[in-house]
Amino acid sequence: MSARLKKLEENLKLALGDKLSGLSTAVGEITIECKAPALVAVCQMLRDHADLKFEQLIDLCGVDYADYGEGTWTGLRFAVVYHFLSISLNQRVRLRVFAADEDFPVLSTVVDLWPAANWFEREAFDLYGIMFEGHPDLRRLLTDYGFVGHPFRKDFPMIGNVEMRYDPEQQRVIYQPVTIDPRNNVPRVIRDEGFHDEGFRNG
Repeated sequence: MSARLKKLEENLKLALGDKLSGLSTAVGEITIECKAPALVAVCQMLRDHADLKFEQLIDLCGVDYADYGEGTWTGLRFAVVYHFLSISLNQRVRLRVFAADEDFPVLSTVVDLWPAANWFEREAFDLYGIMFEGHPDLRRLLTDYGFVGHPFRKDFPMIGNVEMRYDPEQQRVIYQPVTIDPRNNVPRVIRDEGFHDEGFRNG
């Protein structure tokens, strides 16, 4: 670990104290964790502390850990991962926070700290169904307002739940149950018998 990274790790531990529930370093990057109730306080410290100064939220995305690690995952299902950049101190950090309730995942919004979080949080809500308490305008961003479900969840069906089409009789777009028959989407590889043997003989 570089001296610069070691110093950032120490500063994070000193600044966040017992609000920090996890810290790991891999491939030259630091990932920290905190509990959901401490999210806003931790983010405020990340932005305002003199030794951290993470002025910029680069990205925010949802994660669904269902079936993670081929079913070996035993932790909470939904998390939000934040990527921060300190322009003034030239350093980066990743923050992961899990929502406590799997059936209704909720975290606090960070829009008041980083206005750029607005659309990022809307995207995580749309695709994963993660709610952001205090968000000024939490509505779908990428899917249609009549869309059913959250398409990046691991249990979302590949063919969806409803389909949309134009009805010439009603002269409007309508939604109806999916009419596509479920099918296996795993590609099938067709091999000629003896292909490898021929290759070895001719090679």
